[in-house]
Amino acid sequence: MENENMSEKDKLLTIGQFAALHGINKKTLMWYDEIGLFKPAAINPENGYRCYSYHQSPILETILLLRELDVSVAETQDFMQHRSAENLKNLLDQKIAELDLQLMHLQAVRKTVSNHRQNMETLLTMDLSKISIVEKEKRCLVTVDIDPYITFEKEVELITAQTSKYQLGRLHDASYGSMIPVESIQKRDYANYTKLFIEIPFLEHKKGLHIQPGGKYLRAFHKGDWDKIPLRYQEILDYARREGITLCGYSYEKGINETVIDRVEDYIIQIEIPLASLT
Repeated sequence: MENENMSEKDKLLTIGQFAALHGINKKTLMWYDEIGLFKPAAINPENGYRCYSYHQSPILETILLLRELDVSVAETQDFMQHRSAENLKNLLDQKIAELDLQLMHLQAVRKTVSNHRQNMETLLTMDLSKISIVEKEKRCLVTVDIDPYITFEKEVELITAQTSKYQLGRLHDASYGSMIPVESIQKRDYANYTKLFIEIPFLEHKKGLHIQPGGKYLRAFHKGDWDKIPLRYQEILDYARREGITLCGYSYEKGINETVIDRVEDYIIQIEIPLASLT
């Protein structure tokens, strides 16, 4: 039986059979032969057709794996000419690192898309007049210090620089907004925005990053003219006073409907402020 199995494996396969065995088009095998990347085991002397051996399968699968990993033809040819366990390990280590970066990017994109979807769901279900208490997870933010006298153009320049520094992709793919200290709100210093922020899709403890704490938050919305935000903050302070809530840290503001409006007066800002305690 063993000899029979060996003889079966030693049989030559046509180019069509060998291509089908590996799930590729036979034109791929013809091209690989033409460029010297992968040669047939034999040429049929009667008709000149290419023939392949089952024992060539591991080599072809290695080539196909490298091509699937976007290894160039030139790099693949170089590897095949210097094939060794060490060279293959080094090449695969490089590709694994690249795949890890791609996975991180895809996960970040998925989180960004999920955030946009959540914003749309909020738009469809929210009561603009309502103030509520919500539970939030800890978030990691890139922040840029600002002051009331900084120009909008400078703000864009600063936040774009941070986006590039932390490899966050396009600015409008991120969740971003502004921060104002609760202390400033309580003093009615509503213009004292001190930071702009961009959310990092995945929590990383890196020097210089702002950790937005997890826990209970007061959430409210404001629609329309920014000049009327102070009125909304006064309603928030009145609500907190009535409910015995202590606000702390920063108020985090972000727009949630920029992608689906044309008029500034339709702009909706989500306001979230952490609670120090509930009594």
